[in-house]
Order: sequence, then structure tokens, then C-alpha cells
Amino acid sequence: MIQRIQSFWLVLAACCMALCFMAPVAKYELPLLTTQQTAEARLDLLPQSNPDLLEQMTNLEPVVTFGQKESGFASWPLVVMALLVAAMAVVAIFLYRNRVGQMRVVAVAFLLNVAYVFLLFFWAVDAYGKTVSQYFHVDGLDVSWYIGAYAPIVSLVFLVLAHRGIKKDEAKVRAADRLR
Repeated sequence: MIQRIQSFWLVLAACCMALCFMAPVAKYELPLLTTQQTAEARLDLLPQSNPDLLEQMTNLEPVVTFGQKESGFASWPLVVMALLVAAMAVVAIFLYRNRVGQMRVVAVAFLLNVAYVFLLFFWAVDAYGKTVSQYFHVDGLDVSWYIGAYAPIVSLVFLVLAHRGIKKDEAKVRAADRLR
């Protein structure tokens, strides 16, 4: 049945992955030594451009924003993996008649989500931080984590809960088949 608890967990997992597209992953801050300004750069899954960097610096705005499009950092592997995890969670909802297939799809989505989290924390955040520090010729950035970094981890928990729910349903069906 589609109204089982695992469907709820799968919807929440898909929503967490969709939240990754709407919220920033990390924000980098560094003081500019030449002026009293602070440079700020955000890492998003979908790059966003900001106003002209030189114009912000010459107008002496207190916070200078550095756009991800200007850096040339490509986050498309993360985008593809996040879309795959969300799509697999939604597809798994409609595989309620084939519980073994549903468990396999959820397991593959879980593994993709683990790979996504690994790439996010060990590749994207470091690579984009190096790009920003090279652009401003500065070592050491302060990194602040945002909801886009935590949502995939929460999605992992929801996928595990969904897998457990599917497994319990399969055990109930097998027990009922034994009694017949």
C-alpha cells in the first residue's frame, strides 16, 4: 500500500534533497587586507551570479559578495547526484507492490546519497574554498555550514528509516504466507 510509513520517509528524503537546491551549502568569509571590507562567497548547488565584484569594492560596500559563476567552479556532479537520489526516492514510493525492488532502489539511493555527502564535504567545499582563496590571494577562510550541507545527512536518516519500514512489511507478508 502506498500509505505506509516508508512512503512518508521517502517523501521526506526527497524533500531534503530538493532543499539542497534552495539553500546554500557553505559560506566563506575573509577580511580584505587592503580595505576594511569583508569578502563573502557562497557555495550553492546551482551557481548564482552576483553584482560586479570590482564595483562593490570601489563603492566600499562593507561586504563584498563573490559569485559562484565568476569562479568557474563546476558543481554539476553534485547536481546530478542530488537529482538521482531525489528521483529514486520518489520512484521507490510507487514500487510498493514490489517490496524487494523497492528495498533495492532505496539501498542504491542510500549509496548515492553517501557518495553525494562524501563529494560535498571532501571535494566541493575544499575545491571551492581554494578557488576563492586563489582569487583573493589569501590563505585561510572561515567556513560557515548552512542547511544545504545538513539536508543530505538528514535524507540519509530518512532513507534508512524507509528501508527498515519496507523490510518490516516484507517480513509481515512472508509470515502471513507461511501461515496459509
